[in-house]
Amino acid sequence: MAEELDLDDLQRRMDGAVDALRKELSGLRTGRASPGMLDTVTVNVYGADMPLNQIATVSVPEARLISVQVWDSNNTSAAEKAIRNSGLGLNPAAEGSLIRVPIPDLTEERRRDYTKVAGNYAENGRIAVRNIRRHAMDELKKQEKAGEISQDDQRLYGDEVQEMTDRTIKEIDSLLEQKQAEIMQV
Repeated sequence: MAEELDLDDLQRRMDGAVDALRKELSGLRTGRASPGMLDTVTVNVYGADMPLNQIATVSVPEARLISVQVWDSNNTSAAEKAIRNSGLGLNPAAEGSLIRVPIPDLTEERRRDYTKVAGNYAENGRIAVRNIRRHAMDELKKQEKAGEISQDDQRLYGDEVQEMTDRTIKEIDSLLEQKQAEIMQV
């Protein structure tokens, strides 16, 4: 018997692409401190690259300050270096095993740069969704050629996959607009 296209699995995979975009966008600076800003920072410790939040506690004691409490003080300088080299434009200062990361005001030029980065993240999300759609459509064509589904069923499933794709891309565009508005607000 033919294996039908699992639309729930496709939706789950597309939702995964949207969730990945949300996580990436949460790491973009908007002028306010957020522990999520450092989610993308990886630190080379113990011979491996590890996410910062797996070697330290990240908190926000003030609106413009992130505090990073490194659990093993031997990793403090590596964590500080990783934050500095993360491309987020941050200048951390270590005091023992505590790293203070002040969040400077964003210049207009830096805000525009961040909106471009957000746009790139959104485009990567759209590409991921389109790849999921392409894979599903190829699978439908294979099943139709093998006689596992009828041409009408192929069209019907193809229309559903396209609707799912359009909805997901619309959601990605909406997330991008919200983040760009958040970044550009003074």
